[in-house]
Amino acid sequence: MVHQFDFLVIGSGIAGMSYALKVAEKGSVALLAKTSLEEANTFYAQGGIASVTLPWDDFEKHIQDTLIAGDGICDKRVVEKVVREAPKQIEELIGWGVDFDKDPKGDFDLHKEGGHSEFRILHHKDRTGQEIQESLIAALKSHPNIKVFDHYFAIEILTQHHLGQKVTKDTPNIECYGAYVLEEGTNEIHTFLSKVTMICTGGIGNIYQTTTNPIVATGDGIAMVYRAKGLVKDMEFVQFHPTALYNPMERPSFLITEAMRGYGGVLRTKDGQEFMHKYDERGSLAPRDIVARAIDNEMKNSGSDFVYLDVTHKDPEETKKEYPTIYEKCLSEGIDITKSYIPVAPAAHYLCGGIVVDMEARTTINRLYAAGECSRTGLHGANRLASNSLIEAIVYADAAAKHSIAHLKEYNLQENIPEWNDKGTSLTEEMVLITQSAKEVGSIMSNYVGIVRSNLRLERAFERLEIIYKETENLFVRSIVSKDICELRNIVNVGYLVIKQAMERKESRGLHYTIDYPRKNAVAVG
Repeated sequence: MVHQFDFLVIGSGIAGMSYALKVAEKGSVALLAKTSLEEANTFYAQGGIASVTLPWDDFEKHIQDTLIAGDGICDKRVVEKVVREAPKQIEELIGWGVDFDKDPKGDFDLHKEGGHSEFRILHHKDRTGQEIQESLIAALKSHPNIKVFDHYFAIEILTQHHLGQKVTKDTPNIECYGAYVLEEGTNEIHTFLSKVTMICTGGIGNIYQTTTNPIVATGDGIAMVYRAKGLVKDMEFVQFHPTALYNPMERPSFLITEAMRGYGGVLRTKDGQEFMHKYDERGSLAPRDIVARAIDNEMKNSGSDFVYLDVTHKDPEETKKEYPTIYEKCLSEGIDITKSYIPVAPAAHYLCGGIVVDMEARTTINRLYAAGECSRTGLHGANRLASNSLIEAIVYADAAAKHSIAHLKEYNLQENIPEWNDKGTSLTEEMVLITQSAKEVGSIMSNYVGIVRSNLRLERAFERLEIIYKETENLFVRSIVSKDICELRNIVNVGYLVIKQAMERKESRGLHYTIDYPRKNAVAVG
């Protein structure tokens, strides 16, 4: 089946939905959700969204905090753009119904998180992402120009390659015409044709064994753009959230927001000793890369699977009020956080690299935009400052909307795209091959390409992943397409990019820490 729209949006998080709402005033919009509209990384964002609001805070402070966290690799122009445009985008979110917490005076009740010099994190209790997601869904469903396709999974973006032309990374003026999309319920592959395509497919957490990301985060958009010869960069910078609730039986891992450390939470070893002062003068409020490496080192030195986060010294009623979701979750695990320490361990959380975009969110493929975690804007550099992700997503969705609307009349639908060709394929009977390969990828990435790396570990990971890559590509060309085989293919592609770009960086920088090129004055870890 062929569908024709002015705008095709792949992804249902804050970037995809805010973009759809803005462009829908100028044309028809198809929004694809891989599962349900709620199942996006945005929904699981607990801490909040960063923006200057206090009189004694200012843009320069937020800019400097971001640059310091990014460890010298941020694009300052991008940082200035996002920070300065943040307040206006916050106003738009409120206009769409997002309810940020306020104090008794009616001012925003702000949190402070690691790496921030001021209180500037707007939030809704400890479920900010859920509040944003649900508000945008309500606005989306009421718009007559937007059609939502849930349980539709994008397989490949359409380019000149699908017109029979050879496309390489050096081909000038590669164009995107839409996407081939799998309808999960029927296994039918649809052709979505569009004048403009926006990719907002989120992160890559599920290439690792332990992640805070929902199970849909398999790097689909990044893999599709990479296969279409678009530019992907900075994939080595994978952020591990320092404090995920330790529960090896649960996947994804439940996030213990960084705001809890801003609230006064203290990290302790299993024998109750504070340790962060050994690694950074900011203690438990140091940036995430430092805290994650410190926890990893303490765990390795002690042979423990976790450390503790302690908020027992805080007022119990205030803790319950500020962090109701965390309180209830931990209580369901038999932990009363007002009386007992919370067992935590690092988990893959956020990708700072991705699809390269410019200041208008344009990728290196014409008519194709990207925003949110799948994109590499230059804001985060080598390490994302806490709560900068949601604001980056909506600022770049806004930039993409303005640019794509301004150029919409220049594009026509490419109507001679052939239907998906599945001749010679058959149903994969051995699902165990796909499942086992996915587990092997997770094991390879977690054991060799985690918080601390080395040349030997990366080489070993590359060799092992290459075997899985060849097996997966062989299986893909012989099999009737399914979401499982496509996701496996994507996590293999993305894992390859993380390893390859990590091997190319001959230094320790931000989230990429290697024992072969340790930072001067850094605490030695292994």
